[in-house]
Amino acid sequence: GCDVVVMLRLQSERMKGALLPSPGEFFKNYGLTQEKLALAKPDAIGMHPRPMNRGVEIDSRVADGERAAILPQVTFGIAVRMAVMSLLAGN
Repeated sequence: GCDVVVMLRLQSERMKGALLPSPGEFFKNYGLTQEKLALAKPDAIGMHPRPMNRGVEIDSRVADGERAAILPQVTFGIAVRMAVMSLLAGN
């Protein structure tokens, strides 16, 4: 019943030796699929900050689907970070 499902990137390059399942098992347990997104509200959106590991964190059908808000999230995220850095720099 949620409005937004936000996924994060699994940074496997930083997790060497960590107790993580295989990519397939991770996707099975934690990856965002259409079936899992169907548990959210009918108009819920899926978000991911990119870069994404398709088939590990998110299914391509979700990432490329009509309920994905990934490209706007990335686009606006850049502007927000630039504004915050400008404020912190005193501009």
